Amino acid sequence: MRRDLVRAAKVLALPTLALALVAMSLPGRIDLATRVYALLVAAAALWLGLSALRRAYPRETPLRPRAGRRRDERPLPPPTLVRLEQACALGLTRSFDLHLRIRPRLREIAATLLATRRGVSLDGNPDAARRLLGNEAWELVRADRPVPENRLGPGIPAATLRRVVQRLESL
Repeated sequence: MRRDLVRAAKVLALPTLALALVAMSLPGRIDLATRVYALLVAAAALWLGLSALRRAYPRETPLRPRAGRRRDERPLPPPTLVRLEQACALGLTRSFDLHLRIRPRLREIAATLLATRRGVSLDGNPDAARRLLGNEAWELVRADRPVPENRLGPGIPAATLRRVVQRLESL
């Protein structure tokens, strides 16, 4: 605290000298000079108060570095999962979004699972693929599925999409 008072006195020495010179040489301007001096004194007092607070309450230093999130926060889902959830939400509401966004992903998943787990090609052996996938899943992933005429028509019911996903998981 003593060090701060000495610094404040040094900072205010020049303005005090200037105030004294203005009072002796320009007595008509003493009112303006006093106001400027009061402003400088207030700034010095504010500076003194802030430095005393800074010393009294030092910055927090965590015991361990933050790992990016707090313990009570849930981790953010991967961006690809977020996009897939959005595509599913759109596909549930509109038939064109179902055809454009969900169907290609389901086709890719079905083709990969059929080829790796069952040795069946989705497009090369459609009869075997249909038997393994079931009718609901096959209607979504078949290569000759037409583009919906009514693009704004209803999409797929959530229960049906759930059954298709479960069927793919069971391959």
